[in-house]
Amino acid sequence: MFNPYEIRNDFPVLNRIVRGRKLIYLDNAATSQKPKQVVAAIARYYLWHNANVHRGLHTLSQEASQLYEEAHDAVAKFINARSWEEVIFTYNVTEAINLVSFTWGLPNVNPGDEIVVTVMEHHSNMLPWRKLAKIKGAKIVYVDITNGGELTFDEFEKVINRRTKVVAVTLMSNVLGTITVDVVKKVSKLAHEYGAIVVADGAQYVPHAPTDVRDLGVDFLGFSGHKMLGPMGIGVLWGRKEILEELEPFKSGGDTIKDVTLDDVVWHDLPWRFEAGTPNVAGAVGLKAAVEYLTRLGMDSVREHERELVKYTFKRFNEELGDEIEVYGPKDPEQRGGVIAFNVKGLNHHTVGMALDMFGIAVRTGMHCAHPLHYRLGLKGTVRASYYIYNIKEEVDELVQALKTITMLKDKLQTGEVDERVCTGT
Repeated sequence: MFNPYEIRNDFPVLNRIVRGRKLIYLDNAATSQKPKQVVAAIARYYLWHNANVHRGLHTLSQEASQLYEEAHDAVAKFINARSWEEVIFTYNVTEAINLVSFTWGLPNVNPGDEIVVTVMEHHSNMLPWRKLAKIKGAKIVYVDITNGGELTFDEFEKVINRRTKVVAVTLMSNVLGTITVDVVKKVSKLAHEYGAIVVADGAQYVPHAPTDVRDLGVDFLGFSGHKMLGPMGIGVLWGRKEILEELEPFKSGGDTIKDVTLDDVVWHDLPWRFEAGTPNVAGAVGLKAAVEYLTRLGMDSVREHERELVKYTFKRFNEELGDEIEVYGPKDPEQRGGVIAFNVKGLNHHTVGMALDMFGIAVRTGMHCAHPLHYRLGLKGTVRASYYIYNIKEEVDELVQALKTITMLKDKLQTGEVDERVCTGT
């Protein structure tokens, strides 16, 4: 059974003492912590199997190649891809979406074409398309959100037409927590009727809920290993095989080719043509271990755990903080993931974040790489608490109690009179 208290034993960092208190890590939307199993897998690779892949017939190279290919297969199964050939390892989501923008976008987007992007996108799924539009003379068309922070299919219906080439949409907002999967499925069908592709940002969704790329209906999906218990520097681009086979590499060089003459090149099979140079083999090994860890827990259980934490947070906020705090995004926990962006009224978001750090509570403050969304909401920034498999209700209670103390000290915090001793009670 899914037991967050037992899960916590796999994460030594949660025993760290920060500012005199046990660490409460609520910055999982930025990056998750790593379990001992993932760290051990990476260490085993470096200690016993380290070699370059696809370049040698000696034992170590063969072992490393097998581990690397097994990682592709594990990720493919995790998202129900048709084949591991559809799984391309990148550095992160940012590189994954740039890869699509350059390899598919440059040859297929022309002057006068339109690229549909939502206002809630992370910059990673917005700026590459804006750059492509500028290069190719295309137009960016934005889809707005409701005042409750949701996307509606009606808004997409208004803008998707015969000029549309790309629809870029997140599966879950990294600020509002809004889950958009049901809308994305409908959007995919509509976009395909007009011959457009759909590029989904799954950075916040894939680590937290069951993901089936066949059911989603999108053409490309990007997500990052470091947000799902894996190491930094390894990400995934999934794409439909029939589309990928028609594309030339984003980067060219070692291991992207079958043959090269002075006059011609024959590109490698999928996915290797898109993984130029020496790859992050250790990162792939770590990502495989992370995928196996999450699979053992069950992604339905992961989703349910975070849903319960959000419900509990809303309950405690209402009971203890009332009008002192403003929470953004859908109010129904069924419509959102484990991300809660809020502000304490009368206090700058950075002030609140620094004050929470005095209690040993790690949150994110700022605009979270989603500036247009914050401007749409009329905000200069928010405090973001984000949950994962090892967070527990007692930590929510500690967050609420810390915020109560912060609201009581609001006047002094505004003038900078509060120091660490006041917040920690020493």
